[in-house]
Amino acid sequence: MARIEALPLSQIRRPLPRSNDPAKVQALMASITEIGLQEPIEVLEVEGEYYGFSGCHRYEACTRLGHETILCRIRRAPRSVLLRHLA
Repeated sequence: MARIEALPLSQIRRPLPRSNDPAKVQALMASITEIGLQEPIEVLEVEGEYYGFSGCHRYEACTRLGHETILCRIRRAPRSVLLRHLA
């Protein structure tokens, strides 16, 4: 079961390199500034550490806007699940 919580951006590890569409990031920045973040990013909590694998455009937009936290849908998972995401 997932919980929704705002996490500090600095605590979310992004282990996979992603390329962002600059236009999409800019559009999200405008939307987040106007109405806030509407959809949380997905985060795995593994042994007390947080790993983000989706929501890269939302993550980047919030980072560029200078936000300290981001709304996350957090699922606890064992290390084996993390390793499958990294494979």
